[in-house]
Amino acid sequence: MKPLDWRERERLLLAPWAMHAADSAGRVHPEPPHPFRSPYQRDRDRIVHSAAFRRLAHKTQVFTGYHGDYHRSRLTHTLEVTSIARTLARALGLNEDLVETLALGHDIGHPPLGHAGEDTLAELLAADGGFSHNAQALRIMEFLEHRYPEFPGLNLSREVLDAQATRKKDGTAPAPLLETQVVDAADSIAYDTHDADDAVELGLVRMEDLLTLPLVAEAAARVAERDGRLEGAELRHTVLHELVDMQVVGLIAHTRATLAAAGIDSVAAVRAAWRGPDGRGNRRLVAHEPGVAAGKRQLEKFLFERVYRSDRVLAVRIPAQQRLAGLFEWYCGHPDSLPAGFRRRADQFGLRRSVADYIAGMTDRFLEHDHARRLGAA
Repeated sequence: MKPLDWRERERLLLAPWAMHAADSAGRVHPEPPHPFRSPYQRDRDRIVHSAAFRRLAHKTQVFTGYHGDYHRSRLTHTLEVTSIARTLARALGLNEDLVETLALGHDIGHPPLGHAGEDTLAELLAADGGFSHNAQALRIMEFLEHRYPEFPGLNLSREVLDAQATRKKDGTAPAPLLETQVVDAADSIAYDTHDADDAVELGLVRMEDLLTLPLVAEAAARVAERDGRLEGAELRHTVLHELVDMQVVGLIAHTRATLAAAGIDSVAAVRAAWRGPDGRGNRRLVAHEPGVAAGKRQLEKFLFERVYRSDRVLAVRIPAQQRLAGLFEWYCGHPDSLPAGFRRRADQFGLRRSVADYIAGMTDRFLEHDHARRLGAA
């Protein structure tokens, strides 16, 4: 039997509302087609082989300064998002290659120290256009990675660049594809659930505290009905696994119903539904039913108050932010110490932006090492 090429596979497998690679708007710098890989397969491979992706292994997800092998790094979070997103994509008949590409690349713009590092860089660049990891990911994709002699950046498909531009939330990007919306939903499911798991493992909250939240309590009730009485780590792992599955299954069912009710039958219809009749946008077709959405908001409020802003987390976060800020100002005062590529880009983008590009690319441990080398041990 002759294997199907990617165009035929997409024609047979994808729903009418999915983005077909054959309909891609192409790349900023035109390239000849690959003999057997679709454009989105090539995009995925370019992200996986990038330096920015590799560095995610040693970047904080949430818990700055907590040493150990259990809690998530930015890379393991990315892989968990990708796993969930592919499940959603297959169930909804979407382009899995595009979804996988978007999921693998969605966090490559994160600086060291997680959101603590992002907040610090945003303050330092307040007068220079600010800083966000979503905008930084787009800079990496378009300019900062230099893997090919023919063009700057990774020269990804326009749909991938548009998806990342959508996350900047500045209103300049096209209406998001369903593939983009699926990755955003998978990201939310992953970090809500897995940040809670890590927080319990690190002793920041108790499982009993999580069980007071309606969404977690519902997952626990399903586990108890199916598996009987569980305790300790076995209870936590099983309940949080059920929490992920419950959100994924519910999201698929609600999204299928939404697509049917809205009469979505094409990518154009997806974009039109997002923009709405008034053209102002922000109608997500990939969404949880209202009860689950409310439960997620409660869980996120709990995590913000009890975990992300807890005294124990802030006690580690604040000194780490001070080291990042100190190193930033040191490089601004010693631009000749920047690597050559960043010195050259300073003429184009400004010194402070170029210093931010360099520091944002650091891993947590390289930041600590470089701070000690430049400014002495903290």
